[in-house]
Amino acid sequence: MLLISNGLILVIILALVYGFLNGIRDSSNIVATMISSRAFHPRTALGMTAVAEFLGPFLFGVTVAKTVGSDIVESSLLSLDAILACLLAAILWNLTTWYFGIPSSSSHALIGGLIGVGLFAAGMSGIHLQGVIKVLLALFVSPLAGFIVGFAVLRLIYFLVRSASPRINEFFKRVQFFTAVGLALSHGTNDAQKTMGMITLSLLIAGALTEFVVPFWVVAASAGMMGLGAAVGGWRLIRTLGGRFYKIRPVHSFATQVASASVIFAASYGGAPISTTQVVSSAIVGVGSSERLSKVRWSVVSDVLTAWLITIPVSGLIAAGLYWLLVFVKGNV
Repeated sequence: MLLISNGLILVIILALVYGFLNGIRDSSNIVATMISSRAFHPRTALGMTAVAEFLGPFLFGVTVAKTVGSDIVESSLLSLDAILACLLAAILWNLTTWYFGIPSSSSHALIGGLIGVGLFAAGMSGIHLQGVIKVLLALFVSPLAGFIVGFAVLRLIYFLVRSASPRINEFFKRVQFFTAVGLALSHGTNDAQKTMGMITLSLLIAGALTEFVVPFWVVAASAGMMGLGAAVGGWRLIRTLGGRFYKIRPVHSFATQVASASVIFAASYGGAPISTTQVVSSAIVGVGSSERLSKVRWSVVSDVLTAWLITIPVSGLIAAGLYWLLVFVKGNV
């Protein structure tokens, strides 16, 4: 029998809000280059992305959800208040960076929040160190992989089309339908599972589940909120990713989508929760660098890197502070 409490309902709602905001923020990753290269009208790109992101979790499993929900923190030592604080911290950080148009990582914010409340609530015994190391390695290695694959893909494309006429640009515009759908599927597969992992972890802590198994309704709700957020779109971040690094042409957009989708699918297959913002941003930079290093506006890259580096510690501190506040208030009621 499913055990429901007001605290559990609130945590589930916040997890779905996080998924919705994640969809808004990260839809920009998928559509920014295809819009900037004029391959698709913005609304067409966002609608196509929303459908693909909804379908992704149903097609490619829940291995990432299991990593987020069971490999980072020890559920038996945490409370729903700890998960509530983690989600609030991630949401607050996402809203702040979204407002300022900074493509920081929703994944970093969530993982940082989990680590922060785990350490504050139970010390090192609340953390699965091996799982944390695996996740942090994936989060920090994946951008490097995006850069390298993006760099290599553009070089390969230029080699293969070296004798083509300028009409090849029309091909790169049209073929982006397939690469963009692939990228959206990969994003839905990886990022919607983070919401699933948090909801399932909460159900486990509340006693509604006896083992970590993701219910179908959790998959459907998480995928639905991710798709809805993608349909709304994050226009501030689209401008950053689509034009501030350099002027993106159809071939750059195509290469970025191929590189990003390859890295994200590989990570999802291995159950690694990575940042799609990081992978896409680094792939854009890798593609631009492959053509000419001076093509990239490195000052923008520096701003993005700074946001990446501070997200985990800041969101961890915010989550720990919010958890302390919740405990303090409840202890004095």
